[in-house]
Amino acid sequence: MILLDTHSWVWWASDVDELSKPARRAIDAAVAEGRGLVSSISVWEVAMLVARGRLKLTIAVDDWVAQAERIPGLRFVPVNNAIALRSVQLPGRLHDDPADRIIIATALGHGAAVVTKDERIRRYEHVRAIW
Repeated sequence: MILLDTHSWVWWASDVDELSKPARRAIDAAVAEGRGLVSSISVWEVAMLVARGRLKLTIAVDDWVAQAERIPGLRFVPVNNAIALRSVQLPGRLHDDPADRIIIATALGHGAAVVTKDERIRRYEHVRAIW
């Protein structure tokens, strides 16, 4: 099981050449086996980036997300109460970015590795990261 960080999801779904080779292989394999996850907080992040002009998509964000939701082998995980609580109870030292904390809490709750380029997440000793 793997969980795509927001940028990994965008890069993979958009088929741009930003992912590392191990990250792309891990995503492709997990999705082919029905083990790919994306947190709903990533949908929020993408919508915010588009609204602020920091991310340009070739289609409307609603349509882009709807297309991603139809990808076989990729499942969206809602931010439920357990994930919200876990995100503020994470062990050790981690920065305060709420989206990153929710992504990590989601990964831990599902026994998933996080596919991320984010050094802060990759250095966090309590979650397995792939890059």
